[in-house]
Amino acid sequence: MRGLTSTELGASWLLPRLIGAANANDILYTGRLIDAAEALRMGLVSRVVPEVEILECALEIAAGMCAYSPYGMQMTKQVIWANLETASLAAAIELEDRNQIMLGMTDNLPEAISAYEDERVPVYTDEPRRGVYNKT
Repeated sequence: MRGLTSTELGASWLLPRLIGAANANDILYTGRLIDAAEALRMGLVSRVVPEVEILECALEIAAGMCAYSPYGMQMTKQVIWANLETASLAAAIELEDRNQIMLGMTDNLPEAISAYEDERVPVYTDEPRRGVYNKT
C-alpha cells in the first residue's frame, strides 16, 4: 500500500478464499509480514519444513504427484479452481462426477487395480478404454 493498493493479480479474490476473510484482511490491510508458523496456522501454506530440507521435500511431493495419472491430476486441478466459483455443493458434485466418468473411460482405473493386485507401480497412459461399448 506504499503508493498503490495491496491488491493485485487477483489477491483480493483469491486470498479470502484460501485463508478466510479475517486473515486476508489482516494481511492486505496491514501489509505486515508473517512467519512460517503463522502462515501454516492461517492455511496459507500446507506444511513447513526446515530450510535445508526444502528441495528434498519439494522433490518428494512432486514425485508423489507424478505417480498418478497426468490426466487425473490435470482434471483435479481444474475442478479445484472451477469449484472456487461454483454456487452449490450439488453443482460441485456434478462437475466432479463428470470428471470421474471421463477418467473412468480411460485405461487408468483397470491399470491401477491390476498394479495393486500385482504389487507393482501402475503405468498410466491416459488412453481411452477400448471395447467398452462392444457387445460380444
